[in-house]
Amino acid sequence: MKLAEETFKLIAQDVLAVAPARAHDLTRLHTLRCRADKPTVTVIGKYNHGKSRLLNELMGSDVFSVADRRETVSLAEHVHQDVRWLDAPGLDADVGMADDGRAHEAAWLQADIRLFVHAAKEGELDAAERRLLQTLRADEERTRRKTVFVLTQVDQVADEQHLGKVTDAIRSQAPQMTLHPVSSTRHRQGVEGGKKLLLEKSGIPALQTVLRGAMAAVPDARRHETDLLLGEIRQELKHAQTAVIRQLQAQRDTQQQQRHDFEQGLFDVLDKVQIDLQPVLEFTGIDQSLVPDTAVHEFKLTEGKKERARIQIAYSRACIAIRGHLVKHGVVGLPLAQQTSVRSLDTVMVAVMGVSVKYRDDLRRIFCEQAGRDKLAADFAHYFELSEDRTALATQIVDSEVALAGADKAVSALHTLEHV
Repeated sequence: MKLAEETFKLIAQDVLAVAPARAHDLTRLHTLRCRADKPTVTVIGKYNHGKSRLLNELMGSDVFSVADRRETVSLAEHVHQDVRWLDAPGLDADVGMADDGRAHEAAWLQADIRLFVHAAKEGELDAAERRLLQTLRADEERTRRKTVFVLTQVDQVADEQHLGKVTDAIRSQAPQMTLHPVSSTRHRQGVEGGKKLLLEKSGIPALQTVLRGAMAAVPDARRHETDLLLGEIRQELKHAQTAVIRQLQAQRDTQQQQRHDFEQGLFDVLDKVQIDLQPVLEFTGIDQSLVPDTAVHEFKLTEGKKERARIQIAYSRACIAIRGHLVKHGVVGLPLAQQTSVRSLDTVMVAVMGVSVKYRDDLRRIFCEQAGRDKLAADFAHYFELSEDRTALATQIVDSEVALAGADKAVSALHTLEHV
């Protein structure tokens, strides 16, 4: 079934968001779906190697422009006897690479069969042609798209001996490829003069036979290539999906473990603080820390001053223990929105514990009563979640959730492409 252009664009957008390197494969898949009725033959080669003339002889009609100067500057096509023929610019025709791009489209996105053309008069293949031929050969093994090596303009070689040297040299360069020598000129002369022997000697009839066999194999090759590309893309998307799932789970596990470690560590500190405070909180008689000093006692060491100092030292030790736990978990400064112009006040300890003087009843309420301990735990946990490391991890989790949603969407989109 042919795939609507807009549907394909939406599918491609979802898939490419996860697998951006698959743009070429998706375009090729779209071509396979849209061109499922006619096999496409593309001629590939350098400028002035007889590509257009070869296509005209194969079709038996002067459809494509032929000239000694650069003539083919765009991707030209013609449908003849249920075959779509493409004539692209020469691979070396445009230093600006525009024509090379059209040739690439013809060879890699459109073609079911590639006719690799090299003129005999040029002698051996150059480095660029060898690389291209190797790439085409590898692609044929992978996708089953046939590449036919055509040696054109054999009539322009000095003699048969020289032609033999050229063909031997080229065969040594491409030992896995079958070479098909042809002469479009001889074929045209044979057609116009009714000379059967000249027709046969042109090599065109033999090449036509090879092409008919290749065309017969196109449906199976297309099915194979379609399954191959879909399978590769599916595997890549599944791999990406699995990787994101694992990453997200690891991040959530880390988030949960960090919270557990913070809370458990804080409770352990509070338990120790409560134990350490007991000698200070246990007393009989009058609580001297609550007895105010008079002006007479301003420069004297009174029992009240001793008790208040003892309580403040115990409180300070408790705060130091708690602060050590906060520092360990990166919970020190206040979030930017809560900061003031006084840096010494912009700490989590000040925000939670305050700056007021503490007495025994305060210590009991804060550190020994369950309600006080729970409030401390809740307040410190609040700032723990606002710390830089925790907010960074939360952001990473959100990013992973978005990535997972994208991967799920891409997998679903590919499923639609497979079954549309």
